[in-house]
Amino acid sequence: MSTLLFTKTASPLLRLSTRYSTRLSSNVLSTSLTQSSFRLYASTKFPEHTVINMPALSPTMTEGNLIKWHKDIGDKLSPGESIAEVETDKAAMDFEFQEDGYLAKILVPNGTENIPVNKPIAVYVENKEDVSAFDSFTAADAGDDASSVSSTAAAPAADTTPAAETSAPAESKATKSSTSVKSTSEPQSTGIILASPYAKKIALEKGISLKGIKGTGPRGRITASDVESYKPPAPAPASTPTPSSSSAPSPTPVTSSYTDIPLTNMRKVISKRLTASKQGAPDYIVSSTISVSKLLKLRKSLNSTADGKFKLTINDLLVKAISKAALRVPEANSSYFEEQGYIRQYNNVDLSIAVSTPTGLITPIVKNADSKGLKSISIEIKELGKKAKENKLKPEEFQGGTITISNLGMNHAVSMFTSIINPPQSVILAVGTIEKRAVPDKANSLGFVFDDVMNITGTFDHRVIDGAKGGDFMRELKTIVENPLEMLL
Repeated sequence: MSTLLFTKTASPLLRLSTRYSTRLSSNVLSTSLTQSSFRLYASTKFPEHTVINMPALSPTMTEGNLIKWHKDIGDKLSPGESIAEVETDKAAMDFEFQEDGYLAKILVPNGTENIPVNKPIAVYVENKEDVSAFDSFTAADAGDDASSVSSTAAAPAADTTPAAETSAPAESKATKSSTSVKSTSEPQSTGIILASPYAKKIALEKGISLKGIKGTGPRGRITASDVESYKPPAPAPASTPTPSSSSAPSPTPVTSSYTDIPLTNMRKVISKRLTASKQGAPDYIVSSTISVSKLLKLRKSLNSTADGKFKLTINDLLVKAISKAALRVPEANSSYFEEQGYIRQYNNVDLSIAVSTPTGLITPIVKNADSKGLKSISIEIKELGKKAKENKLKPEEFQGGTITISNLGMNHAVSMFTSIINPPQSVILAVGTIEKRAVPDKANSLGFVFDDVMNITGTFDHRVIDGAKGGDFMRELKTIVENPLEMLL
């Protein structure tokens, strides 16, 4: 850990301290106290304290969602402990603290979204007896304008205001006039359910309908804690309707014809990166129909002798074939760096695999795929896919890569499609489903035979790899797939 200390001579009561610390956890990569924090010595208003800012838990993170605090006010903080769970642009990560102290104030409640990096989120002190002095501490006292935070984060935590202070004003407002306009902070009855992405995830896992949950977040937004604490109402006892009630027609319920789904951080990043790719990369497309009959026979033969130790898929074999083709045509295994003024050509193949998750598309990486065996590749792909869908990938497991494969053929029965290049990479391969097609065969009396084929379509960045080289790559890939023993060369 390195500490930069600046002391202002004219005012010895203020010093600016910036701490940087990165810690590898067994489950996630947690960047701890990547913050600029003002330490204020004892003054007439507050004792000595340190402001904890929103950390940058990934290189591309500019804002994040605070899913849940793991500590309460007054709890002791120890180095290496997770104090909160933060959702970045790619995954949910633990925010591990690296100092000793006590949590004195929480400035941002559970479920707050779109918090900019370096925004004050909490305060800690070194002495426990100082905690009570921060009951009235606000974001403004931390040198921050609370109104600049996203509107979803504007409301303070519900438990920070005593009930005695809130009940009386609310009562007087309610008795002023029965025709008074409703507060803008209350949800409109438009049929739209406002809920955080994490709350929706929990509700889906528990099989709970969000319609019956009252949100405690800003503008009536349903938070994760609302879903976790929700108890379904007991069913009402059956009653026999009276003649007067049964004769009246029941009103027709009004339902909305659409649902507004808030943008997640991952969806925002996907939008920015792919839009930049389509606008900035002059791409072209090369497609090839490839026989996979020998590849299928090889897979069947290897799986029959696996004895349950592994189970190869066609995708596993394609990963190996693509990595070998990328070594034969190294221009396809390159990245474009315009600002730096060079094209980087890699000597090893780190193959990114597009995986669909409930929150969006992510590309975990099989590193050094060209030098790994099929068994290792297969096991690694399954582990990375599972972690991706559980939102547990470490940043180094999905950031980087030299070439990408996207396979919609295995489970979606897609014959052919094209993909968008994953910058700064130069090539992405789109794999279709396996189909039976009639192909010419002079040796056959009918003049044709049925063969197992698939369509693989490559999208290439013309700034890096010219059309002829793109054709060379597809030819090498076709040669390896149709003669899979070449993967051993």
